[in-house]
Amino acid sequence: MARTVKRWLVLLAAVSLLLANAVPAAASSAPYESYNYNSWREAVPSPDAYLPKRTISGSELGIGEFKDPSDVNVSSSGQIYILDSGNSRIVILDEEYKLLRVMDGFTREGSKETFNAPGGLFVDEEERIYVADTGNSRVVILDAKGQLNRIINAPESDVLATDFQFQPLKLTVDHVGRVYVVAQGVYEGIMQFDETGKFIGYVGTNKVERDYGEYIWRMFSTKAQRAQMVLFVPTEFSSADIDHKGFVYATNIDPGSSEPIKRLNPSGEDVLKRFGYFDVKGDIRFRNNTGPSKLIDVKVLGNGMYSVLDATQNRVFTYDDEGHLLYIYGGKGNQVGTLKTPVAIEQSGDHQLVLDRGKNNLVVYEPTRFGTHVNEAVALHYQGEDTEAVHIWQEVLKLNANYDIAYIGIGKSLLMEKKNKEALGYFELGMDRKSYSVAFKRYRREMMKEHFGTFLTAGIALIFILILARVAVKWRRRRQIDREAGLH
Repeated sequence: MARTVKRWLVLLAAVSLLLANAVPAAASSAPYESYNYNSWREAVPSPDAYLPKRTISGSELGIGEFKDPSDVNVSSSGQIYILDSGNSRIVILDEEYKLLRVMDGFTREGSKETFNAPGGLFVDEEERIYVADTGNSRVVILDAKGQLNRIINAPESDVLATDFQFQPLKLTVDHVGRVYVVAQGVYEGIMQFDETGKFIGYVGTNKVERDYGEYIWRMFSTKAQRAQMVLFVPTEFSSADIDHKGFVYATNIDPGSSEPIKRLNPSGEDVLKRFGYFDVKGDIRFRNNTGPSKLIDVKVLGNGMYSVLDATQNRVFTYDDEGHLLYIYGGKGNQVGTLKTPVAIEQSGDHQLVLDRGKNNLVVYEPTRFGTHVNEAVALHYQGEDTEAVHIWQEVLKLNANYDIAYIGIGKSLLMEKKNKEALGYFELGMDRKSYSVAFKRYRREMMKEHFGTFLTAGIALIFILILARVAVKWRRRRQIDREAGLH
């Protein structure tokens, strides 16, 4: 029954995809192939979740070409900040991507100072601008008007080496003003500074991925041989972002890491949920023999969703709060919407922005019907409004009848409504064995409870019949023995 329904939905999806082309957001064909992974870890075609809308370059803004841009951030007011590192300036746009102003430095004690190869920036709720001024070994904090607030210089601490070089690359800030800095050559974790700029320690540490063959060989090697071997050291973080609860999302640069994405609580423990079919690490199968994903940036989207940027295939992977891969978009190329050397990802309203250092521009992507519906349904599920999410999941299935997460979402809604039998079919279609087991146990308990009286009556009647049968057998045997005794 469930498989028959799925076949009809596949046919309906094909018709719906043709109709979807009439929608402006999906009218132009994508310059890349969109796909997702099923429960068998197979890459299967998928409707486009995001399509390129436009690109923004320095020449288009009338300020000269960007040069090696390194980061982009959107403030709570909607202003877009582009860190044009090669030109040592910050370009600020409004929500309509029109130029507001250019910030090429700041005044300190009466003299003009500039940035030197800055690597990252962040804008907090009060429009304070935090700049990782890499070449000058400092973090510069400016107010909304570009006036100097304070500077965080190289920290001094007993836990730091005497020859430590402070080279901040990326940063993020929580709601109380704590600054989290990803620094070059730091393997102990993300550097944490309090609201006054004092270094207070590290947050999170990447696990060492040991090569046990080399480890055993090391045990039997000479001192000279061991000196030439690769050291087992943790990898560096590549980027960080923070959610409204103060949890830090971080990516590391090791493409072979088992945990390339982390969600760190205040204690530095990784609490990222990984309940999907496969690990949260970008591509599951290496496409075109290019190797595993190298995740270089992460953006928290809200409602439990987050996107990561892959520098291997130049793609964006988006996950929900439980670790399910929602959709993938982007790719390599020279067309509008494809990327050459992506370095940062950001969100502006319902648009997603990817900064491309290779092309020196900012690419603006807008959601299609499919992407919009998925985002809405996931948000409702995260907020506990599963019943309201059902009709949106049904719209998703019209566009992609093979979208397992939609079946799972509908199944969870039915489970909350105690429609356990109906939920079983949807969990089977979504290949969610764990949820199917829960629904089956509840359905079995429901059946037992509903028919308990019948089962009890039948059981008592069966016991009574067995007793009568046993008495009858004994009585018959006794009569037979008495009859045989009378003959003798």
